[in-house]
Amino acid sequence: MGCIEISATIGSVLLLILTFPFSLFFCFKVVQEYERAVIFRLGRLRKGEARGPGTFFVLPCIDNYSKVDLRTVSFDVPAQEALTKDSVTVTVDAVVYYRIENPLYAIVKVTDYGHSTKLLSMTTLRNIMGTKNLSELLSDRESISHSMQSVLDIATDPWGVKVERVEIKDVSLPVQLQRAMAAEAEATREARAKVIAAEGEMKASRALKEASDVISENPAALQLRYLQTLNTISAEKNSTIVFPLPMDLLAAFKTTRPRS
Repeated sequence: MGCIEISATIGSVLLLILTFPFSLFFCFKVVQEYERAVIFRLGRLRKGEARGPGTFFVLPCIDNYSKVDLRTVSFDVPAQEALTKDSVTVTVDAVVYYRIENPLYAIVKVTDYGHSTKLLSMTTLRNIMGTKNLSELLSDRESISHSMQSVLDIATDPWGVKVERVEIKDVSLPVQLQRAMAAEAEATREARAKVIAAEGEMKASRALKEASDVISENPAALQLRYLQTLNTISAEKNSTIVFPLPMDLLAAFKTTRPRS
């Protein structure tokens, strides 16, 4: 400590004594549970950790302090337009949650830790978007959020900032691309429906062929089917019942000739 600093300290103490007890109202400061105070004496950081919570003492005229809020803070990252890895222009916005982990670094190492963290979040989001395909942006937002949180946490650590969480809010596509993707999805659904219908017709045709083979090999099966049809018709409430005429009876009538 130099001579000037010693003289200033002695003068501050004398002023405190001369104005006692009124000076006590200006020398004792209160810090809330969620706050910490970083004290400077004649422009130099006082040794030790940040003060708080509770009360702390400052000398008049030579001490000043800055309060730091330790609670988690969130901010919206403005929508960022960037080019993906597969050359598609998209617009993405996010929300970042952070808190102050080291109050001394937050005051000494950076001018405005909140504004700096926000600017860094914007550039980091654009950089990460450029390393991902469109399909990854649409389907794997959680992985992108973790990647962005890790990058921000490492970059802001020298500032005493701890990035706790990052969430991707929305991924916006150009209108023309949305229409193209909708048309592609519709074509895919129609193609899948046609394939399913064709498979159903194939199975039905195979079943009909097998039934035809069984009936052709066993004529009794045709008679059984005839009786089942009669039973089904009789169970219904019909005013008119049509009985199918077996083909063998028709054959018998065709072979019978009238007597002379």
